[in-house]
Amino acid sequence: MREVAAQFERPAILFSGGKDSITLVRLAQKAFYPGKIPFPLVHVDTGHNFPETIEFRDKLVAELGLELIVGLVEDDIRAGNVKEETGKYASRNALQTVTLLNTIERNKFDACIGGARRDEEKARAKERIFSVRDDFGQWDAKKQRPEMFDMLNGRIEIGENVRVFPISNWTELDVWNYIKEEAMDIPSIYFAHQRQVFDRDGMIWSDSEFINKSEDEVPYEKTVRFRTVGDMTCTAAVDSTADNIDTIIDEILEAEISERGARIDDKRSEAAMEKRKQQGYF
Repeated sequence: MREVAAQFERPAILFSGGKDSITLVRLAQKAFYPGKIPFPLVHVDTGHNFPETIEFRDKLVAELGLELIVGLVEDDIRAGNVKEETGKYASRNALQTVTLLNTIERNKFDACIGGARRDEEKARAKERIFSVRDDFGQWDAKKQRPEMFDMLNGRIEIGENVRVFPISNWTELDVWNYIKEEAMDIPSIYFAHQRQVFDRDGMIWSDSEFINKSEDEVPYEKTVRFRTVGDMTCTAAVDSTADNIDTIIDEILEAEISERGARIDDKRSEAAMEKRKQQGYF
C-alpha cells in the first residue's frame, strides 16, 4: 500500500464489498495509521448486487469517512456502450469491464488496488503484484515484469495504468484467519442464513428478480451462505450451516471444491476469466 502511494499519483482501491476487498481496506488503514486511507474506494455496480453487500459498503464508507466512487453498468447500457444480455443465463458481470475502464479513465486513476488472489483461479495465478494494463486497459500475460526480491516496478507510459494485488500470495484460508484475528465486520451473506433459492445446473442460485427462471425452477427456502461475492446473476450459494468465523474456517479446511467453484461466470468457458482480464476486467 505504501509502495503504491509512493509510486503513483492517483491510486484507488477497487471495492466489491467482498471479504478480499474488505481486507484491503483494513490493510490500508494499518499502513497509513494514524492518518486516513489516502485512496478512494471504487465500486463497479452492476445494479444486480446483493442488497446486503451494498448496505455493508455504505456503512463501511460512512464509518471510515472514505470517498466512494461508483461506476454504474446501467449508465453504460443507457449510453449504448454495452448491450444487456438476454436469455436464461443473462448477466451483467461481463459488462462490468467497460464500466470499470470508463471509470478509470474518467477519474484518471494510474493504479487500481484489487483483492485478487493467485489461489482463486488459474488466470489470476499469472498476475504479478504490479500488473500493467496498456492504454486500452488490456492485460497481456506475456508482457509481465519480473518482481525479484520484492522489487515492484510501477513505471508506466502515458495512458497506461497498473492493477495492484497486495494479497496475491494469500490463500482463502489466510483471508479468513486475518478476518478472525482482526475481528472485522463482513456482509451477513457470508454466514449461513435462510434464503429463497432454486436449483440450476447442480448449483444453488439465489432467487432474484434479475434472474430469468424457467417454469420448472421453483424457489424454495434453504439454509445457505455465500463463499464468494459477485452479483446475484453470477454467484451461487453453498449448502452450509456455518454461522460464525470459526465454523466457516472449519468448512473451508474440509472443502472439496474451490472457492470459485460457486462462481457461475467462471463456468462459461475454460478460459472465461483470462479472456475477461485480457479485455480489462479486474
